Amino acid sequence: MKMTMHIDEDVLDEVMKITGAPSKTKAVAMALNEMARKSKLKEILSKGSGVPASQLDKAYDPKSLAVYRIAEDQAPHGKRRPRR
Repeated sequence: MKMTMHIDEDVLDEVMKITGAPSKTKAVAMALNEMARKSKLKEILSKGSGVPASQLDKAYDPKSLAVYRIAEDQAPHGKRRPRR
């Protein structure tokens, strides 16, 4: 759909740099899609999962994530962080 809009050129240029969008049209489309995505995510998160925190704590161990193991492996020699 073709429209005429007044958009701040500096903001549009910044959005193009941030997103890497090749055109103004794609930059606007990406920005609008991101706003819609964030709104949906906020709505979903506000409803919660319905699972009590105590049950989530038992079901999920964040220390099992690879990112923690990588961080420990990359710590300076002799200064490894202890596992919790």
